[in-house]
Amino acid sequence: MSTTPLPTTDSTPARPDTGTSLTPSFSPLYRQIKGLILNGLRLGEWKPGEVIPSEMELATRFHVSQGTVRKAIDELAAENLLVRRQGKGTFVATHAEQQVQFRFLKLVPDCGTPGSEGPAQRDIIECRRARASADVARALALRTGDAVLQVRRVLSFLGTPTIVEDIWLPAVAFKGLTAERLASYQGPTYALFETEFNVRMVRAEEKIRAEPASNGREQLLKVAPGTPLLSVERIAYTYKDVPMELRRGLYRTDTHYYHNALS
Repeated sequence: MSTTPLPTTDSTPARPDTGTSLTPSFSPLYRQIKGLILNGLRLGEWKPGEVIPSEMELATRFHVSQGTVRKAIDELAAENLLVRRQGKGTFVATHAEQQVQFRFLKLVPDCGTPGSEGPAQRDIIECRRARASADVARALALRTGDAVLQVRRVLSFLGTPTIVEDIWLPAVAFKGLTAERLASYQGPTYALFETEFNVRMVRAEEKIRAEPASNGREQLLKVAPGTPLLSVERIAYTYKDVPMELRRGLYRTDTHYYHNALS
């Protein structure tokens, strides 16, 4: 990461618009610092679970005030990219942490809270190399026909099959991932992606609709054909909004509900 001092103004170079005039673009100084820290995270300078330099050290490094650094870190912590620990410092968030594990899993038991049933039991049906179809390629910013890994798995809670998922991953980024590795890893799948493939999922977008159980998925979930299921399509992104996973899941909701906090 560069140690060149940042400009003391809040402006960034002007960019041409669709007309003939130039439209200035402004970025607060703390946002510039946030961008530099994000770049360090993206490049792996500080890995998930590791402590980052102190606010004072970062302020010296970037030639800005400690308050500017603090504001940048506050935003990154609010976005679940960094975690503050009283008396210990600020750490890169990891999906292995308890408070982060259920950030992307919104299915909650009727009587309980996220995680109250314990970790899901994972049954890997297949993990194979395939060619990206047009819709998969579009979701992952690939070209049609590019290599992807396609995974199908069933997640069960307390012995009841509850979610069947089809997952597509860019093959280049996840070279060496096998069904055996997915099945044997005891922690969250996103933690596996962090530790072994240096891919951290930082945000996701989801689309939800209702679908009837069909095409063999009713057998995997042990429900009658036509049973109403919740269809959830997710695209998960790493740093710089690079899509790294397409996931399509069908959820049983006879004993669970989908929960999302809006603000």
